[in-house]
Amino acid sequence: MAKKGKPVSNPSKKIFVLDTSVILYDHDAINNFHEHDVAIPIQVLEELDNFKSGNDTRNFEARSFIRLIDQTSQQKLISDWVTIKAPNAGKFKVVLNEKPLKTDAEVVFGKGKTDHKILNAALFLREENPDKKVVLVSKDICLRLKAKALDLFAEDYETGKIKNVDELYAGKTELINFSETIIDEVKKEKFLDSAALELPARSGNHFYVLRNKRKVANVFYNHNLKILSSVSTEAIFKIKPKNIEQAFAIHALLDPEIKLVSIQGNAGTGKTLLALASALEQRKNFRQIYVTRPIVSLSNKDIGFLPGDAKSKTDPFMAPIWDNLRFIKEQFIGDDKMSAKIDELIVTEKIAIAPLAFIRGRTLTKIFFIIDEAQNLTPHEVKTIISRAGEHTKIVFTGDIYQIDTPYLDSESNGLSYLIENAKNHPLYAHITLQKGERSELANLANELL
Repeated sequence: MAKKGKPVSNPSKKIFVLDTSVILYDHDAINNFHEHDVAIPIQVLEELDNFKSGNDTRNFEARSFIRLIDQTSQQKLISDWVTIKAPNAGKFKVVLNEKPLKTDAEVVFGKGKTDHKILNAALFLREENPDKKVVLVSKDICLRLKAKALDLFAEDYETGKIKNVDELYAGKTELINFSETIIDEVKKEKFLDSAALELPARSGNHFYVLRNKRKVANVFYNHNLKILSSVSTEAIFKIKPKNIEQAFAIHALLDPEIKLVSIQGNAGTGKTLLALASALEQRKNFRQIYVTRPIVSLSNKDIGFLPGDAKSKTDPFMAPIWDNLRFIKEQFIGDDKMSAKIDELIVTEKIAIAPLAFIRGRTLTKIFFIIDEAQNLTPHEVKTIISRAGEHTKIVFTGDIYQIDTPYLDSESNGLSYLIENAKNHPLYAHITLQKGERSELANLANELL
């Protein structure tokens, strides 16, 4: 929250000025400021007009916001204050600023840039409403810094942000000095009633490492059934877990009672490979396997900048998924029948690998749906994907919350963090954080030292 700014006579009453990045992050943002008023600079509507066409999520957000404003205005002038329909909400308006300002952002920072006109809209509201605290809300750090340079209050959009992300739910707990008798019993029985065990109280599914000086047992606690089950370290589709966290991930991926799984971890921890191998292991249980990822280039350029047709444009973004599939196929060298089967699955699109925007609109019934690089999704995108799941569908999100390629997301505001924090107690959900890199010693060096 911004600290700097001129004192006002009624600091409890605020006007929040939203920029385009907030709307593209959450089209419903104007309904999330309680009793306070919300203003949108006219330049934001102009920018949203450029985003309204297309199948990307930001295009859907732009269209949804435009429809929301149309419903809110109800034939009234949106340049006047209009009451927001949400319960106990304030008012809304579009700012049309043509008035000379005491402090002009275009004079300070330069003319012709939309961001500077948005700053001027906030400055205009501050001059017009000296009794209210005016706050610019933006996902753009540079815009917030410019606002503070002009002595404007500025802050990030907080809705959906996860606090203390370094303490984000990891999905597992290690318990030491555990009873050897119980460890033996857990290993002997496939399923064990958890009532007899002295486990910490939990309201969701969870993995445990039960350990004493001589023995260890790795178990999964199913909160719905109130049972413990031993976690296998056997290979699936010839991919053997290299550490217990990977075994935990495989267990969640194979469990038919778990419909939603998230796997978080650094590059090289095996997230995508495990998800893909688990999907292939269960291929007969699902109509189709979808593997997708949001398209975000490292230069943040749209795929329209790349030459060629849609497939040639998106293939570079899908390459890591194909690499994992190729690695799995290499495990069957010498097994011509299985190699041919994997090729057949691809040709018949039993396995479909495509960008997220291309999959939008398809029916997700009896689908094993893997969303890779989920940290590049907004919370609203994650919610939209899950809400489209049909019967007998399993959804898996994988990603690294500290490796984000989109400019207006961070470790606290991305969709993967949001999912982990908000779903951790649900009986249909399981999560595991992978910490040990298994790609190579050289890759581990990058993660640990650089």
